[in-house]
Amino acid sequence: MNAPTATLTQSLWSGVEHIHAAILRHPFVTGLTDGTLPRETFRHYIVQDAHYLRSYSRALAVCAAKAPTADDTVTFAEHAGGAIAAERALHAALLDDLGLDAGAAAAEPVAPTTVAYTSYLLATCYGGSFTEGLAAVLPCYWIYARVGAALVERGSPDPLYARWIAMYGGEEFQSVVEAVLAITDRVGPTLSATDRELAHRHFTTTSRYEWMFWDAGYRRETWPV
Repeated sequence: MNAPTATLTQSLWSGVEHIHAAILRHPFVTGLTDGTLPRETFRHYIVQDAHYLRSYSRALAVCAAKAPTADDTVTFAEHAGGAIAAERALHAALLDDLGLDAGAAAAEPVAPTTVAYTSYLLATCYGGSFTEGLAAVLPCYWIYARVGAALVERGSPDPLYARWIAMYGGEEFQSVVEAVLAITDRVGPTLSATDRELAHRHFTTTSRYEWMFWDAGYRRETWPV
């Protein structure tokens, strides 16, 4: 008998397990759970995440427009709206605790890694197929869910960090991610070898950008010139 073929999500994740492990080891992430991460570092990250989510919402909206079924269009359109809602609600609350209002945060410069990551997402979603866009946006869903689940287990002595962890490690966000994984595995068997290779390439690239985003936040990255 032939061994069962791996699903698309299984195949994609097997190629980025080392990236996920590196994120969990990153001092930004470990600093959240042991409470040693400086508030100024977290503040920088939250400002950049707000910039990121506005572009991510646009990428999801393009996925909705290119989706193969009406149900998929509804899913991604709802998620696009949800990204904006999360940015407004959670970040407004966090920024208040960090001593910065939403208007001032929006006026802060978009850092180099944020520009690079969002530019790649939008270029892929606009210029590529639905599957390419799906593969590009998937790491933000999936890696955040995996990291969130791990951080919930570890907890944090800092109530602000614990509140952030609860959002990404909570059941509501996990169910959102499961819906997108199901779409990915439904699409998987319809792909040509070329389309599958493109999906892997985009998924791996944006997974790397996920690590880079954490690292840029930790370094409080700014433009060098």
